Amino acid sequence: MGSVKQHSQLPIIDFTKKTLDLSSSSWKSTSEEVVRALEEYGCFIAIYDKVSLELHQVIFGASQELFDLPTETKVLNTSDSPSHGYIGQVAKIPLLEALGIENATTLEGVQKFTNVFWPNGNHHLSETALSYSKLVAELNQMVLRMVSETYGVEKDCESLLGSMYYLLRLIKYRGPKENENNVGLFPHTDQTFMSILHQHQVNGLEIKAKNGEWVLIDLLSPSSFIVMAGDICMAWTNGRIKPPLHRVIMSGNEERYSLSLFAFIRDLIIQVPEELVDDEHPLQFKPFDPYNYLHFCCSVEGRKSNCQIKSYCGI
Repeated sequence: MGSVKQHSQLPIIDFTKKTLDLSSSSWKSTSEEVVRALEEYGCFIAIYDKVSLELHQVIFGASQELFDLPTETKVLNTSDSPSHGYIGQVAKIPLLEALGIENATTLEGVQKFTNVFWPNGNHHLSETALSYSKLVAELNQMVLRMVSETYGVEKDCESLLGSMYYLLRLIKYRGPKENENNVGLFPHTDQTFMSILHQHQVNGLEIKAKNGEWVLIDLLSPSSFIVMAGDICMAWTNGRIKPPLHRVIMSGNEERYSLSLFAFIRDLIIQVPEELVDDEHPLQFKPFDPYNYLHFCCSVEGRKSNCQIKSYCGI
């Protein structure tokens, strides 16, 4: 399993207000830091204060209330897209429960979710989830712009942003019982374009470093977010950015609540920009449909694969 380091080795990048202005001198230097971190680690910690402490508390409070609902209610959170709805009571990962809000940056998306549980609506929850998702999506969009500009492929950025939709996943891990495995989530990469992870008080996320060590990520500040590349980003950047292998290990009895805003692409064929193909970086991936890729990952072939994106569209 490898030893676990107890501290964060990830780059920490400041996304507080001064960085956010496209015309500021710090935009370019931050962009270079972002690309360096993604190329080196596949992820980084963003310090991002647009999500206020109050919103942080309210969204996690709402999340806890949702998970307190009876299981027969939670299973009503269904989806046609793989792993976009309720996940729980899974024998291999008994500590994990998750709910999914599809199209979480739209009022229709959050209302569709809340109406499943509250047929007359739940205005407070809808507003909270929508505000949170929109603010975190802004961070995702900034990172994508920074990567696109640094690589000189701005023209691709607009079509990607235009085809992006967001899944807000609310996640709860309970502590393991006596003699129960403490794995909350097995090692994996995300099938997203990009994922932004946020947690409430209890650590547990570990990332596999290049030397094979598992590093426990300390995210105790409410303004700390992990920005993580997914498989789709790896294909789009022609392998320059690789998604990090990560897992969740529960070390105590305390419940762990976290949020993931997953950026997916729909109705767009992803292909490597010609600017990212050269002698040093020969073409690694064929054009592919990222939505079909999600279905491939759930297939027998996809589940057996060591690197799903390479199995699906690698050259």
